[in-house]
Amino acid sequence: MDHNNKYALITGASSGIGYELAKRFAKEGYNLIIVGRNHDALRDRANEFKHFGINVITLAKNLFNTEDAYSLYADLKQSNISPEILVNDAGQGLYGKFQDTEIHREIDMVNLNIASVLILTKLFLKDRLPQNSGKILNLASIASKAPGPWQSVYHGTKAFILSWSEAIREELKDTGITVTALLPGPTDTDFFNKADMNRSKIMEDKENFSTPEEVAEDGFRALMNGDDKIISGLRNKLTVAMSNLASDSMAAYRMNEMQKPADEA
Repeated sequence: MDHNNKYALITGASSGIGYELAKRFAKEGYNLIIVGRNHDALRDRANEFKHFGINVITLAKNLFNTEDAYSLYADLKQSNISPEILVNDAGQGLYGKFQDTEIHREIDMVNLNIASVLILTKLFLKDRLPQNSGKILNLASIASKAPGPWQSVYHGTKAFILSWSEAIREELKDTGITVTALLPGPTDTDFFNKADMNRSKIMEDKENFSTPEEVAEDGFRALMNGDDKIISGLRNKLTVAMSNLASDSMAAYRMNEMQKPADEA
């Protein structure tokens, strides 16, 4: 299918779920704007995606810095490009007890997981509301559904993303613009490494992690259907159902047991 001049803007597109989503849009004939921190990684991905016969724009931006979110859109305006689809995939976690973790890394995480997402979405909406069309996919997580000892700030950021996504979806319901939240569970990406989570008990279950391709496929379909949210994977649907039945303190206890260091288990 050829979408001619339609662009999908994807943050965190050089690896993991973001990369798989970018590839999925490329296969569908969408032109891509791919965003990441590493110039070389983006160039390599662009060369790969161009084999689908599409145009690929690379923007090296550090979305830990909210100014880069504004400049990203300024760059697109200069090129007269208004993406039809926005995928807010870039995000990071941090493992450890809150009393011990590095506050600057947590503030960076809040900027990346929340502030830059708000900025990009606000600018996308300003662009798309006059067109009465557009689709937004926000990466939440099953972490959004329960308190997360050992990942308290990450779980908090994802709870924010889910609540906010559902709120603006309602606000936008008569505009032709849809908002979809994607809730993966543990996925076999570099997330755990970047979050310093390799000593977490959860890593003992690595063979049951989802693949990024599976999560991307679920997200892509839900976005195209205009669904409000999708929990990716049967096992994760059961996890969320269980945490919905439990009190918050019981959900936090269970999460603590799952996530504490293996040597403390």
